[in-house]
Amino acid sequence: MNQVIQPKPHHHFHFITGKLAEVALRDVVSKLSHEYGFAYSIGVAPITVAALITPKWLLRHWDVPSQATHVVVPGYCEQGISLLQESSQIPVLLGPVDCRSLPEWFGGKSVPVDLSRYNTRIIAEINHAPRMSIETVVKRAKQAAVDGADVIDFGCDPTQRCHRIGDYIAAIIDQGLQVSVDTFDEWEASEATRRGASLVLSVNSSNRESARDWGAEVVVIPDTPGDEKSFEKNIGFLDTAGVKIRLDPILEPIGANFAGSLVRYAKTRNDYPDHAMMMGIGNLTELTDVDSAGLNLMLLAICEELRIESVLTTEVINWARSSLRECDIARRLAYYSVRNGVPPKRLSDALVMLRDPKLTPFSTEMLSSLASSLKDNNYRLFAQDDVIHVLAAGLHLRDADPFLLFEKLMQQPASDNVDASHAFYLGYEMAKASIALTLGKQYNQDQALDWGLLTREEDLHRIKRGNRHRNS
Repeated sequence: MNQVIQPKPHHHFHFITGKLAEVALRDVVSKLSHEYGFAYSIGVAPITVAALITPKWLLRHWDVPSQATHVVVPGYCEQGISLLQESSQIPVLLGPVDCRSLPEWFGGKSVPVDLSRYNTRIIAEINHAPRMSIETVVKRAKQAAVDGADVIDFGCDPTQRCHRIGDYIAAIIDQGLQVSVDTFDEWEASEATRRGASLVLSVNSSNRESARDWGAEVVVIPDTPGDEKSFEKNIGFLDTAGVKIRLDPILEPIGANFAGSLVRYAKTRNDYPDHAMMMGIGNLTELTDVDSAGLNLMLLAICEELRIESVLTTEVINWARSSLRECDIARRLAYYSVRNGVPPKRLSDALVMLRDPKLTPFSTEMLSSLASSLKDNNYRLFAQDDVIHVLAAGLHLRDADPFLLFEKLMQQPASDNVDASHAFYLGYEMAKASIALTLGKQYNQDQALDWGLLTREEDLHRIKRGNRHRNS
């Protein structure tokens, strides 16, 4: 970041940015102007992303007002800032790369990102719920609510009718939770809504007649994915009948017209701008061999931009086992990004689980210097440059294989201080270091690896302090 600026009341700062960051910049600068008393103006360059602004290009597109005392350009213009200064009669200042850092740039404290708000509601499906006991279903429903679910979806078994569905629904509602029911069986839908279910998934021409009697909101779908005519007829029938509806043109998995189904959501929103909508995102996360967090963020962003107010998801497949928590974070990131016109970057690390946002390796010279300056035989571990390093007094061992590294350590004269518990400790830490190297994560001795929302802090007292040899 550039040097800290001390604003004065007589200053007029003219900030230049791209179209995408305009809303966020105006919000930040208006607050700073009120705090420090300076005047300001904002010039939006004819370019979407500020990162693409170059000083030479900017010279042809900036229009600095006469009352301005300073011009503030994005931090990306560092190479060539002198060119801009030569063409200006007032100081041209290099601002931060991210407009959210302007409070620090002005000498204040950074403004925390507010991720408390969101639009999209999460419907969490309990698959094949009738095959479980009522107690198990209630337990899962309560946990889903803790993880971010707004509605618990009772997923029926299509092979047989659930004659106790009313008892299940009532038991979930007794926990203060909203409930939907996922069934095409008209009796199950009728009984579930009679006992308090407020939403039925899903309704097409096969059961739309009965939907008029349930007194509940329903999700309307086409008779088959992509069948626009049946979709329109089902919507029209239920609208005419006065049934509260939300629309779901059906998300299809990759290999089954995934892109085309996304287009249908955009078209549905355009054709029915005032109707509520839902997207069943489990059709992608459960049917794609990939960790679910990235998919969930992408889908929640699409929903935010298209004003799709609810998503249906589940956690059946192992790689999607934390989907509810992921969706809860994703909907907040999407809301913030769309409202402020900024990419969802540097807002939260909670969904950066496989790798770390940034690595902070030590220089080779620093490690060598540390090895020569140590006076004790406590072992310090580092993981960088594709190898694990072990440092102690007069010792600097390195190897990519933790087993070979431990063998080298055991061959050292001072290795007699490695008893059973100490060997276990070193093995545990070397395993963490090896994982960090494999995935591109930051390793810090005696600290848990950062797994985003899945991080489990380590109990540093699990090994007796006298047997722990940690970086001090």
